[in-house]
Amino acid sequence: MIGFFIYTNPEMFAEKTNKASEAALVKESLVELSEWTTLKYEYENVIVSRTNKTFSLPGDNDIKYAETIKLIEYSGYLKAGTNLKEIQLTLDEETKQASVILPKSQILDNVAETEKMKVEDIKGNILSDYPTQTIIDEINSNKKQLEEEKINQGFLKEANKRIEVMITDFFNSRGYVVSVEFH
Repeated sequence: MIGFFIYTNPEMFAEKTNKASEAALVKESLVELSEWTTLKYEYENVIVSRTNKTFSLPGDNDIKYAETIKLIEYSGYLKAGTNLKEIQLTLDEETKQASVILPKSQILDNVAETEKMKVEDIKGNILSDYPTQTIIDEINSNKKQLEEEKINQGFLKEANKRIEVMITDFFNSRGYVVSVEFH
């Protein structure tokens, strides 16, 4: 009797292994699709940057001897999405139900394409030097400001909607009814 039990028992384990393998394969497929779920916003921005050089005289009087005004034009992009590697997936083969729990979307990339940047001298003279680091600092400050504006406008919510649609379509095409949650 024990020999018979050992003989049939691997088939029972094979069924569970196949179910676990199915979930692992589905999860792997979703991770490969993660780039499709990202939401991308491309932007162009113009910054007017200004520096002043002054020296102080006794009596708290500052005298401005050089002023520089630069027009900085650049483009970039902002990407939002979720890390599908952190997906929590439950599949029920019998009822064809799937439950998916994902982390909420976040900003994945905020890139200013400085190689395409144009800097135009609006005002300047020989006494005014304009450090390159000032230009980079201005761009970084504006990138962060743009990111916050887009988040306030619902950029991350839109990314969540895109991911939910993709996940739902993915499982519906395989015959599953799916529930998607974000945590």
